[in-house]
Amino acid sequence: MKKLVVLILAICSVTLVQAQSAKSLLNDVSAKVRSYDNIVIDFKWNLNNSKENVNQDTRGNVTIRKDKYVLNMLGTTRMFDGSKIYTISPEDEEVTISNYDPQNDKEITPSKLLTFYEKGYTYKMDVVQNVQGRKIQFVKLMPIDSNAEIKDILLGVDVQTKHIYRLIQTDASGTKYTLTVNSFKTNQPLSKTLFTFDEAKYKKEGYYIDKLD
Repeated sequence: MKKLVVLILAICSVTLVQAQSAKSLLNDVSAKVRSYDNIVIDFKWNLNNSKENVNQDTRGNVTIRKDKYVLNMLGTTRMFDGSKIYTISPEDEEVTISNYDPQNDKEITPSKLLTFYEKGYTYKMDVVQNVQGRKIQFVKLMPIDSNAEIKDILLGVDVQTKHIYRLIQTDASGTKYTLTVNSFKTNQPLSKTLFTFDEAKYKKEGYYIDKLD
C-alpha cells in the first residue's frame, strides 16, 4: 500500500511538472505572437480519415493582424474584418457575408490559431522531434469540455523561435487535420485596405453578394 501511494505521488508530481513546463512554453509562444504587428504564414493542410479512406493535401496562406485575417485556401478567400466574415469564391463569382458571433465560434479560426489554447484546455508535454535541425516540442491539449467535438490537439512548437510549426487536431470521429507551417513571416508591409471588403468592386465584376442574417 505504501509503495502504491509513493507511486501515485510520483506520477502526480511528474504530471504537475509537465503541465507547468507546457504552460510556460505556451505562455512564451503567446507572448511572442502578441509582440508582432502582423504575421504571414504559408502552410500545408492535410485531412486524413483512414476509416473513410480519405487523405487530402492542400496548400494555403494566411495574413493575420490582431483579430483580423485574410485566408486563401482551396481557391477561396475568407476575410474577417473584425465584425463580419466574407467568403469570396471566384469560381462561383459569389461573396457570402455573415456576422461574426464570438459566442458561437468554437472553431480554431486563423485569428485564434496562435492563441486558441489559452482557454478551455488542459495540457502536458509530449514528444520532441528533430525537423531539419530544429527542435520541435509537442504539447498535447485536451478539451476540458467532455462533449467537445475535438478529441485532442498536438501543438508542435519550435523551441528556439517559440513559433508554432505544426498543429495536429483529431476529432471524435477519428478524422485528423494537420497544419504544417512552411513559412512564418512577421511585421510585413501590408496594404491599408487588406482587411477592408470592397463591395462595389465585386458588384462591378458581376459577383452575387449573399448577405446572411
